Amino acid sequence: MTITTNLKKLYETDNSLWLEETIKLLKQKLFNQLDLENLIEELISLGKRDLAKAKSLLRQIIIHILLLQYWHVEYERNYRHWLGEIKTFRYDLNNHLTTNLMNKLQDDLENIYQSAVDFVQVKTDLMIFPEKCLYTLAQLLDDNYLP
Repeated sequence: MTITTNLKKLYETDNSLWLEETIKLLKQKLFNQLDLENLIEELISLGKRDLAKAKSLLRQIIIHILLLQYWHVEYERNYRHWLGEIKTFRYDLNNHLTTNLMNKLQDDLENIYQSAVDFVQVKTDLMIFPEKCLYTLAQLLDDNYLP
């Protein structure tokens, strides 16, 4: 049985050990022994997870900015909480961003904004939000920006 075959079986039974063994092979430059099929699958999955996390964090920033800016009835009671959430989500997103993820967020900003608006409309019963995102990605990521 070859190392690649063993790795393929290991992938099905112990993903963590498969990953350790794959890293060892990569460090040793033993590329011909890699389980390429599952390695490619994992890399694709990793990219999707990173993008989903970045989109989720950006959506949360927009949600809390919209609450802060438009939900006047709850402002006094909740504005400090919303400010804290914005700060936390910005910190997490800025620490997670790569140039590639930033480009993808920029490309999908309107869709992310619309999903944030949909959530805030359900939460607040307000229907007063701008149709298009009024914030730039740079503003949304900037710790000092508030509308």
